[in-house]
Amino acid sequence: MAGGDFQAQGPLSERELQVIELVAAGLTNQEIAEKLEISKRTVDNHISNILTKTETDNRVALVRWALQWGKVCIDDVNCCPLPNVRNEASS
Repeated sequence: MAGGDFQAQGPLSERELQVIELVAAGLTNQEIAEKLEISKRTVDNHISNILTKTETDNRVALVRWALQWGKVCIDDVNCCPLPNVRNEASS
């Protein structure tokens, strides 16, 4: 997923986008911390920053925001495969 985000108050970092994907996958902050090999407190801070940047109030609203702006793909919903540039270039 792309780094910056024009639909948020500030640009979302690659790490914040990773956290959003894991929130959308249903992981708890502790599970996200374990998966990303960072502390739970760091995840808490990321979530707080993300909620501020996206102007959302909670995790459900964040996931709705992420789906609306194409930041996550859940169970093949909201998935849009990008064209394969290499195949098109060789055609």
